Amino acid sequence: MASMAVQLLGFFLGLLGLIGAVVATIMPHWRRTAYVGSNIITATSYMKGLWMECVTHSTGIYQCELHRSLLALPQDLQAARALMVLSCVTSTLASLVASVGMKCTRCARNSPTKNALAMSGGVCFVSAGLLCLITVSWTTSDVVREFYNPLLPSGMKYEIGLAVYVGFVSGCLSVVGGVVLCLACGGSRHRRPRQPQALNALPHPAPAYQAHPAYKGNHSPSRTSASSSGYRLNDYV
Repeated sequence: MASMAVQLLGFFLGLLGLIGAVVATIMPHWRRTAYVGSNIITATSYMKGLWMECVTHSTGIYQCELHRSLLALPQDLQAARALMVLSCVTSTLASLVASVGMKCTRCARNSPTKNALAMSGGVCFVSAGLLCLITVSWTTSDVVREFYNPLLPSGMKYEIGLAVYVGFVSGCLSVVGGVVLCLACGGSRHRRPRQPQALNALPHPAPAYQAHPAYKGNHSPSRTSASSSGYRLNDYV
């Protein structure tokens, strides 16, 4: 029962990581305008995401435009797209595999590979979390490097957006959930259920001792046995 609860905990942590990774992938708030230098007071703010760029005006108008060409995008943005999509796909696969292998489900209940399926789901959760953490760490490094570049104008500098923080949290949740799920499956793997002993495996009682026929006539008759046969011992003395 305890291992089942730990498996559910790891699964739900990985599921939260999947939801966070999907939200972070869709959000356009990966980079936002840095209000530094002459850019402190501005009427518009820009935000860049993996799939679109958005502009917010001081009047409250919010406009977004999708990236038209994939090949025209920078290489780091293309790599971030691929890694985040791969992370979401891996997390989805991990959820399906883990749901089949967990003890609380009826799928493949008597199969010997059920525990291995749950552990495979945990490994996939860890892989998906690492992919997400690599992507957001890479983006954070680029933003920080460009922000402290003295040759770059202040109007072209960006800060870390909300989607990067969501990616960090979701990546950590996926890694922790995958590790917990693997530990729960590994712990239950070494504990073998106690099986009742079969009736035919019980030791049989030893057979009753029977004297060999050759030794049956070698003993002398007792007084009781002689008297019971109709003859007395005094008749022969």
